[in-house]
Amino acid sequence: MNKVQKLVYLSLLCAIALVIFIIELQIPPIAPIPGLKLGLANMVSLAVLILYGPKEALTVLLLRIFLGTMITGKVSTIFFSLAGGLLSNIGMILLYKYCSKYISIWVISVVGSILHIIGQLVIAVIITNTPGIFFYAPILLVSSIVAGYFVGWGALFISKHLKKIMRTANKDF
Repeated sequence: MNKVQKLVYLSLLCAIALVIFIIELQIPPIAPIPGLKLGLANMVSLAVLILYGPKEALTVLLLRIFLGTMITGKVSTIFFSLAGGLLSNIGMILLYKYCSKYISIWVISVVGSILHIIGQLVIAVIITNTPGIFFYAPILLVSSIVAGYFVGWGALFISKHLKKIMRTANKDF
């Protein structure tokens, strides 16, 4: 795959993650708990990690966060998104790099989801100076395990099918 093809695929994946992120914002909250959402756009970030590697996964994540913030106008959420997203992706990158022979992608995704919640809770406590926010941790952590499981399976599905598409496209060039 040449550089132009790689750039096109990564741009497409970034756009898909951004659209998923924006659509997910339109879904009513599952429960009346701040910060509780599925994080479906993380399927794309994890798929990029599987298909292309850590640098590309972080690039897609950062682009999605910054573009999503600009498009939705929710500038106040950027610190939460960055803290959760970076902690999550760095954790998943390390697990994928050093442990993927021993654990499955959905386990890596669950750990990433847990790290995402931890990052967001820490930032929430720092910004609001309210340690009581950690009261939400058990509920958010349980929900992150469930969401992380499904995000991991979704990332496997996406990466499996994108590998097929990329192989087919490379034969045509």
